[in-house]
Amino acid sequence: MASRIIVPQQGRGEAGVGGAGAAVQKQANKNAAAGDGRNRRALGDIGNVVKVRGGAVVDDKAQQQVHRPLTRSFCAQLLANAEAAAAVEKNMKNLCVNAEKAPVLEGAAAVPKRGLAAVPKAVQKKPAAKPVPAHAEVIKISPDVVEVKEKKEEKKKDKVVNMKNNKKVTQSEESSKKKQHTFSSALTARSKAAHGIANKPKEEIVHDIDEADANNHLAGVEYVEDIYKFYKSVENESRPSDYMHLQTDINEKMRSILVDWLIDVHQKFELSPEALYLTINLIDRFLSVKVVPRIELQLLGMSAMLIATKYEEIWPPEVNDLVCIADRAYTHEQILLMEKTILGRLEWTVTVPTHYVFLSRFIKASIPDPKTESMVYFLAELGIMHYETIRFCPSMVAASAVYAARCALNKTPTWTDTLKFHTGYSESQLVDCAKLLAYFHSKAAEGRLQVVYKKYSSFLRGAVALVPPSKDLLSAESRLQVV
Repeated sequence: MASRIIVPQQGRGEAGVGGAGAAVQKQANKNAAAGDGRNRRALGDIGNVVKVRGGAVVDDKAQQQVHRPLTRSFCAQLLANAEAAAAVEKNMKNLCVNAEKAPVLEGAAAVPKRGLAAVPKAVQKKPAAKPVPAHAEVIKISPDVVEVKEKKEEKKKDKVVNMKNNKKVTQSEESSKKKQHTFSSALTARSKAAHGIANKPKEEIVHDIDEADANNHLAGVEYVEDIYKFYKSVENESRPSDYMHLQTDINEKMRSILVDWLIDVHQKFELSPEALYLTINLIDRFLSVKVVPRIELQLLGMSAMLIATKYEEIWPPEVNDLVCIADRAYTHEQILLMEKTILGRLEWTVTVPTHYVFLSRFIKASIPDPKTESMVYFLAELGIMHYETIRFCPSMVAASAVYAARCALNKTPTWTDTLKFHTGYSESQLVDCAKLLAYFHSKAAEGRLQVVYKKYSSFLRGAVALVPPSKDLLSAESRLQVV
């Protein structure tokens, strides 16, 4: 907004109204040609006069001061502006408007009164002092506004804090509720529901044996139930049949001698138990489909162990090591040729559920101590060493070993709901096989094959072989079955 031209102020000692009129008229004629347009604009905008030191400013440009004539209409206009400002002053609601009018009053008060009544002093002084009360009034009002804003902000902060506290409470509640609602737990729940655990009566308690391995990705908790369900469904497909009547040159005793020797070799090479049980499985399956002469029985055992260790071990024994441990009864080429023959007749089917697959799971379901675990493995190795257990499937032999071990160590109860659920066998179904294992246990110290007995007589394995078998399982019926 451009600045307006300022009317110059005259002193009181100058000419009167009459002489001043002629002088002003003469000055007006001189400036009529050059300043006519600017004077008209200044007279039209006289209501907003701004006092500028050293000259006027129009459109942000410095202008020369213009000396205009002082007429009656001009003085009347100034008086009207003063009276209007006085009227507006009484209305406290229009303080901002009154502040804008203040410069006009200041300019009007600066004009000398010639032939007119002088403007009251009160009117002359008040406009100059108006901006201060207006500013002071704003100072009084602004704290209230700030306080209102501060109260609103405090309320918002309180709401935010309350919302955060509520969120924390709800999140803690939800986290406690959602601890079990993971992907793994959902799969585990579905697997248990498929196995019928959800339909169990309330009085039966089945413990979650995989709870400790929930965060162990290698345990495969979300798939373990389905895996063992599959193992039980296919264990009969890879189960050896009763083959001894087909073999013309070997018998049950020779097989027991071979297995006893292989357990000794397995222990000397410090191989994994998976390799031992897979070796026995390969031998029995091969004898079920091919007649083997007595002279090649040990060769069969060495080649089967070579296959099993290649499948299960990171560093399997070398062929030359097997040749040396057999006292060079067979050559390097014979072992490799027998290995090829075994794999060809078994159609390269090596991934099978052995006794050990079920033992590891059933021992975990028993929630054992180290002594119970060693007793289970002792009875299981006695079982695979004797040909009589071949009529039982691997899962039943493993479950019977757990049952016989608990009976020998006087564990109560001897068979729990958890074991029944995970093994799939009731106590009555396991009695026959458990009696057979207890009988082998009773004769282990007196027999000629002492490898298994000595292995589990050491204190490193709890000396479980020295523990007497359960008397309840030793009956005349079980002895007659063996005879």
